[in-house]
Amino acid sequence: MSTTITVEKIMIYGSSSIGVFIFANNSFAIVPPDIPDKVEKAIEEVLRVEVIKTSIMGSILIGVMIAGNSSGLVLPKHVYDREIEYIKKSIPDINLGILPSKKNTVGNLVLVNDRAAIVDPELEKEAIKVVEDTLNVEVIPMRIAGHSLVGAVAAVTNEGMMVHPLASDEEIKKLSEIFKVRVDVGTVNKGSPFIRSGLVVNSKGALVGYDTTGPEIMRIHQIFFEGSR
Repeated sequence: MSTTITVEKIMIYGSSSIGVFIFANNSFAIVPPDIPDKVEKAIEEVLRVEVIKTSIMGSILIGVMIAGNSSGLVLPKHVYDREIEYIKKSIPDINLGILPSKKNTVGNLVLVNDRAAIVDPELEKEAIKVVEDTLNVEVIPMRIAGHSLVGAVAAVTNEGMMVHPLASDEEIKKLSEIFKVRVDVGTVNKGSPFIRSGLVVNSKGALVGYDTTGPEIMRIHQIFFEGSR
C-alpha cells in the first residue's frame, strides 16, 4: 500500500530558515533542545523519524553544524564532549567523525547522500579523509553555481536533489552522475537560492520554510517524490 508523501510548511523561532536548525536523515532528526512541541510533532509525523535533542558547540544551528547520511555524522572540531557522548548514547550504531578543520559549519561544507559526497574545494585533505571514512562514500571537491558552501545551496536525498537556480546544465549533469539521482534547480522561501536554509527533506517527506510558495513546494515534490511509493 502506498504511503502519502507530505510537504509541510513550518516556522522555527519565528524564522522560515528552518534548515539551519534541523539535521535529518531517514532514521532520525537532530534538533535544538528547546525546539517547540509543534515543530517536534511535525518532524516526527512528516519525516517519520526519531527526534534527538541536543546543541552542537552550544549552538542551536544544528543544520549548519552537522553533515551526515545513514552511515554516519560528521561534527565540527569544537563540538563539546558532552554533546558527542549524548549523540553516541542516543544513536549507538552510527559512525561519528570529527572534522579536523578550523571551519565549523560542516553542514554547509558537505553535501552527501548514501552514494556520494561533494565538499568545499578548499577543505583540507585530512578533513576530506574523515568525511570519506565516516560517511563511507567517495568525496569529490567541487562548487555549485560558483559557491563553495555546497551544503547551503543544495539538498540531496537518495531519490532527488534540488540545487541553486544558477547551476549550469553541465553541473546538473555531473551532480546527477555523482549522486545517482534526479537533479533540478529550485528555490525556497519566496526565491531564496540557499536551498538547505528552507528545506529539510528525507525519503519520506519534507518540511519547508513558512515563506515557501505553492510553486516552490510543487517543484520540491516533483524533484524528491515523483514516483515515490
